[in-house]
Amino acid sequence: MLKSASRAVALILALTALPAAAHSYKAGDISIDHPWSRATPKGVPTGAGYLSIENKGAADRLVSAECACSSMTEIHMMKRDGDVIQMHELPDGLVIPANDSYELQPGGAHLMFIGLKQQLKANDEIKVRLVFENAGPLDVAFKVSPLRKRK
Repeated sequence: MLKSASRAVALILALTALPAAAHSYKAGDISIDHPWSRATPKGVPTGAGYLSIENKGAADRLVSAECACSSMTEIHMMKRDGDVIQMHELPDGLVIPANDSYELQPGGAHLMFIGLKQQLKANDEIKVRLVFENAGPLDVAFKVSPLRKRK
């Protein structure tokens, strides 16, 4: 009886772990964790994508990204210079150092979805193809989180 109970608990734990594992992706030495985007208000033509990249090998480069949700997808960097926020495309991509990680996050490097074909809605998933110089292409699903309301 104890063996049956132990197996049942192990099965339940394994099944409940599946959704978390489904939000991680791997190609070569590159691992992607928690790709996400934020919902957009109706009529807004751009959105952004964020994720964690871990590199367990030689330096690599995120060279491009494609999303069917937009006309164009670019790799961008945002920086604050005093009171001015500057954002620009990284046409040469984003270097992921050897045996290191990089976080694409609000206020820093991110993917820019330009010319959205539809509103990004909370709980949707958008499919994005990331292309790395060495690891090659990697298809990931970005979960869309709710739009934060301003107080």
